Amino acid sequence: MAGSNRKQKTARDMVLSLALIVIASLVVYFFTIPHDDHAPEIQRVDYRVELLTARRAASYPVAAPEGLPSTWKPTSVRSEGKDVNRWHLGFRTPDGQYAQVEQSTRKRTDFIATATQGSSATERTERIDGRTWTRYTGGRYDALVLEDTPGSTTVVAGTASFKDLTTLAAALKAE
Repeated sequence: MAGSNRKQKTARDMVLSLALIVIASLVVYFFTIPHDDHAPEIQRVDYRVELLTARRAASYPVAAPEGLPSTWKPTSVRSEGKDVNRWHLGFRTPDGQYAQVEQSTRKRTDFIATATQGSSATERTERIDGRTWTRYTGGRYDALVLEDTPGSTTVVAGTASFKDLTTLAAALKAE
């Protein structure tokens, strides 16, 4: 009989240990893991210094928007290469989508494929400030592509609507 009592104690001890582990795990879960269902706040970046630097170093007129409403939040900026052979400026649109301006002196087809995330040219074009932009669709991003920029290609792309992409393209000023 002593053997069955010992088995009962061992089983009871294991159940109590398991219960204690579950309770401790729940305490750790509720006090250490954030449970905020809201998207994290995206920080606004100030791109003025990078823009001035890129405009001095680039061999082409670097484009950036002027006059966009404050509801367009700049979220990322970078330039690549010693001679700024690639310029990037990203925004969060008023409706929470993403839009970017990309410029590069790299091989046009490769650059467009990368900047549009695999989109393809359509037959549709947009006239914006007297210049013809080609619509690209079908990839991760929709895009407007301007190929007549002296020495570079300009792409306005993102998850934003074509209306927002057109707004961004219309605001671009190059120096």
